[in-house]
Parts: sequence; C-alpha cells; structure tokens
Amino acid sequence: VIRPEPCRVCGSRIRFGKTAIKCCQCQLLLHTKCQEQCPSLCTPRPHHHAWPREGVLADFAPSMPPLVPTLVVQCVTEVERRGLTETGLYRVSGAEQLVREWKRKLLRAGGVLPALSSVTDIHVVCGVLKDFLRGLKEPLVTFSLHPAFLSAVDIPDDAASDTALRHVVSKLPPANRDTLAFLMLHLLRVSHSPDCKMDVLNLSRVFGPTLVGHSSANPTPLAIMEDTPRQCKVVARLLLQPPSFWRGFVETEQENLVPM
Repeated sequence: VIRPEPCRVCGSRIRFGKTAIKCCQCQLLLHTKCQEQCPSLCTPRPHHHAWPREGVLADFAPSMPPLVPTLVVQCVTEVERRGLTETGLYRVSGAEQLVREWKRKLLRAGGVLPALSSVTDIHVVCGVLKDFLRGLKEPLVTFSLHPAFLSAVDIPDDAASDTALRHVVSKLPPANRDTLAFLMLHLLRVSHSPDCKMDVLNLSRVFGPTLVGHSSANPTPLAIMEDTPRQCKVVARLLLQPPSFWRGFVETEQENLVPM
C-alpha cells in the first residue's frame, strides 16, 4: 500500500507499506486477514468513486482569492489557536476513526463547516488536514510539475535552486499555489515553536509524501524508492524560502481567509 486506504470489509485503514489484496475487476481493497469475509461476487464500479480521491484541489477552493479551501483554513486556524505548544505536531497521529469522521463531516458540510473547537485532541485536526491533502486526485505540486520541482532542488547552487523553485511555484494552478503558500506560512510558524519540536527537517519528512507525492497516480516501485528522499528535499527547500515570498500569494485578499 502506497496511499493509505480503508479495508472495504472491516473499514480499518490499511497503512503505508502493508500488504493488501485488491480485486482487478472492481478495485475492492482489503486486508489479507479479511479475505475470508470478502463477498464472493464483485461489482465493477467507476474509478472516480474510489475513496479517497474526491477531486483536485481547485474543486474545493472558493471563488474569490486567495484560493485556499475553507477546510484547510479552518484546520490551520484551529491548530495555530491551540496546537503550537503540542510536542510532535503533525508527527503524532490522532485517533484514526475520529480523523475519518471529522473529515467526512467537513466534506459533507460544504461552505459552512462545523466548529473544530469541539475536537478535544488537536492531533485529530492535524490528521484531518493531512488526510484531506493525501486524498486529492493529485498532490499539491501536481503531476505535470512534479519533475520540475525535483529538478529545481537538484541544482547544486543554492541561489539558482531557489530561483528555479520559485519559478515553478508560480506556474502552479492558482488554487494549488495559494494553498501551498498558506501551508508554508503555517508550517514555518510550527517550526519556530520550541514546544512543538518540529523543525524544517521533521516537517519535510511528514509533508514530503503528502504535498509532493509522485509524478503519476500509480508510480512504479522504483519511482517510489527514488522519489521519497527527494520529496522531503522539496518541502525542506520550500520552507527555506522567505515568508515574504509566500505572503505575496495570500495577503492580497487576507480577509477571505477568516474561517466560517
């Protein structure tokens, strides 16, 4: 398993790196231990209904800039309100069932989201944000620009690398660019909190696979092995860009970022 998904028999998440069974007809996925409980007949279903790929980021973005989905804004706002004193923010996992439940609530709510203040464990809120980003049809850096991001961070000269990286960021679709900028500013605040103990390196390890991913939805094992360290390198390099660069994308209409 590369992208964690729920077992269609027991409902529990099949985690990254674990072995699973998948039907080549209907794409049903399950734990190996749940094979005996699997229905004997399958029904082919459209690929676009498969969980968790609900859509590309633009499908969730508002109509007015900055084009940051309300779900992302609300999760980040709640994390910054009461999570910047939590050790291991984004590294420590929240209860899986609660993460799934709250993600479902927020996605079904549409524009007016339920208050996250009722979520006792802030790690659950972090989990919802990560799960939402992982569940998109393509990573935040997009499949088409993925090679360009990797090439930019491979440039030996730091100044040239930064210039190339900023150029690639500017070529992202507006919703992806604005959301990336919003997240980078948030993660910088997390990295500057001594209580969180999550420096740039730690955050890049957590968010590399989520934000950068691979250049296709079904990468080969070789691509996975080659991409993984470079994913972290991209996020680490993005976090080294000056905050003023990121603010340029999201401060134009900052009042629109107030969560509903």
